Amino acid sequence: MKNSEMEQDILKVLVTEEEIHSRVQELGAELYRRFEGKKPLFLGVLKGSFVFMTDLVRACQLKSDIEFIAVSSYQNATVSSGRVQIIHDLQQDITGRDLIIVEDILDSGHTLAFLKQYFLTKGAASITIVTLLDKPARRAKAIAADLAGFVVPDEFVVGYGLDYCQLYRNVPYIGVLKPEVYSG
Repeated sequence: MKNSEMEQDILKVLVTEEEIHSRVQELGAELYRRFEGKKPLFLGVLKGSFVFMTDLVRACQLKSDIEFIAVSSYQNATVSSGRVQIIHDLQQDITGRDLIIVEDILDSGHTLAFLKQYFLTKGAASITIVTLLDKPARRAKAIAADLAGFVVPDEFVVGYGLDYCQLYRNVPYIGVLKPEVYSG
C-alpha cells in the first residue's frame, strides 16, 4: 500500500492506533468510576480534541452532556505565544456542573491554566482535566492533568486530532513531524 502524502511527512510513530485505542478505553473506564451517578459535562477544546473526545465519551458510557470551546495560543506557530484567545465560547451555563475538560495535548500549560480559571469564575462545581498527551518538558504554567493518555518527549507531534497548520489531524496515530516540514 502506498504511503499517503501525510505519512511521508512523519519522521516516526510515537503512539500507534492500537495503543491509543487501548488507553482511551482505560481512561473511559476511570472516568466512569469517578463520575458514576453524576451527569458531567465533557468540554472539548477545539479543534485538536475532537477525535480524542469522541472516542473518550463513547468509552466511558456515562449519562453526560458535551460542549466545545475554541481557543488559540499558537496562531499556526510551533510554540505557544502565551496569550490565550477565546474564538468560540460556551453556549450553555456551567454553574454547578462537573466539567471534564478534554484536551489533545498539555504542553506549555497556558491554555489549560487559562481555561481552568475561566471555568471556575463561571461557576463550575469541579474541573477534571483529561489530556491525550502530556509534554512536561515544555511546561511554563504550574498545571497538571488529572488523567493523561501518554507522556511524550519534546518533539513536534501530529495526528489523532493534533495538527500543524490545520493539517495531519486525520492521521490515525501520534507521529513526530519531520522538522523540514515546519521549519522550511
